[in-house]
Amino acid sequence: MTIEILDNWLGSAAIGFDDAWELQRTLHAQRVADEIGDTAMFLEHPPVYTAGRRTEPHERPFDGTPVIDVDRGGKITFHGPGQLVGYPITKLPAHVLVVDYVRRVEEAMIRAAADLGVTTGRVPGRSGVWIAASAGRAERKVGAIGIRVSRGVTMHGFSLNADVDLSFYERFVPCGIADAGVTSLSAELGRDVTVRDAAAAIAPHLAEMLAWEPYTPTPDLAERDDAAPLVPVGTPVIR
Repeated sequence: MTIEILDNWLGSAAIGFDDAWELQRTLHAQRVADEIGDTAMFLEHPPVYTAGRRTEPHERPFDGTPVIDVDRGGKITFHGPGQLVGYPITKLPAHVLVVDYVRRVEEAMIRAAADLGVTTGRVPGRSGVWIAASAGRAERKVGAIGIRVSRGVTMHGFSLNADVDLSFYERFVPCGIADAGVTSLSAELGRDVTVRDAAAAIAPHLAEMLAWEPYTPTPDLAERDDAAPLVPVGTPVIR
């Protein structure tokens, strides 16, 4: 089954988090009831912080930007213009583990970034998509992920920084990680990469990853010289 991408909320059509959350819940209920097939919302939000269940009080920003508590895992993160947000609403096959789903969404972001000219990967022990430390620069996160699975159907999802204003990340501790940075595809390439560019790059990879076929994962950043094993469907990729 091919996942349907809904991308009506980019650029000037950016949608507020609360409105997107209401729509996401509607689509989730429809997917649970098999009234629709697998669907993903691609969108931008006006500036907002969302705090996952593990967010500590000291990690919250106090700059006046709205902070919304959400029912996903993880800590606090930022959403705003210049960042592609994706909410896959997909029914997990019975034999697929949640960690496999997370790794597949990460893989879609990694492959999309590579298509756009940025080499990324996973960092053991940290979720999301990263750029390796180099030339005195710490590891830098370019893609985040935070999900919930309810009644066998996924909610929330991923964010990929295209040309987001990185100053927002100086106002809090992104994802509770204080010893690494945050970046964007545009900052790494020294040229503009738009949200639409990022959306076009990731859409085919997300569809491929969520078709649940075996795939060869990109090696972790610390393991770039190692051969990547073939991962059958339902096998967690944990290093």
